[in-house]
Amino acid sequence: MLYIFSGLPGTGKSTLSSALAKDYKATYLRVDVVEQAMRVAGTWVDGPAGYIVCYAMASQNLQLGLDVIADSVNPIGITRQDWRNVAESLEKPFVEIEVICSDEREHRHRIETRVADIPSFALPTWEQVRNRKYDVWDREHIII
Repeated sequence: MLYIFSGLPGTGKSTLSSALAKDYKATYLRVDVVEQAMRVAGTWVDGPAGYIVCYAMASQNLQLGLDVIADSVNPIGITRQDWRNVAESLEKPFVEIEVICSDEREHRHRIETRVADIPSFALPTWEQVRNRKYDVWDREHIII
């Protein structure tokens, strides 16, 4: 099964998705880790490359019969559809989970006080999070 976690930075999606991966002993794919590795390797360019790498890794692990936990902001309709396509192309079940922080002051506090858990990863500022393009969902999904 493919568990597709989505949500703005600082909402708690990495905390929840990594805990689920640990509990289920599932493959855990975090787009931030892939993109940071690409930066370190000198191959990063803004765009969908990190997501595309994760789609391929998810597909391979689903084919092996493993559950996959995908952790990404997943901000636009096309990335959400691309995650669904991974599961659907293999006739595997999936669930879409959006993690939100409904208290704006708490969300801002999380953004302004958190420490990067990925070496050399530049965390976004509160203004960057607030101004980020994030499409409204157009289908049923779980909201935490």
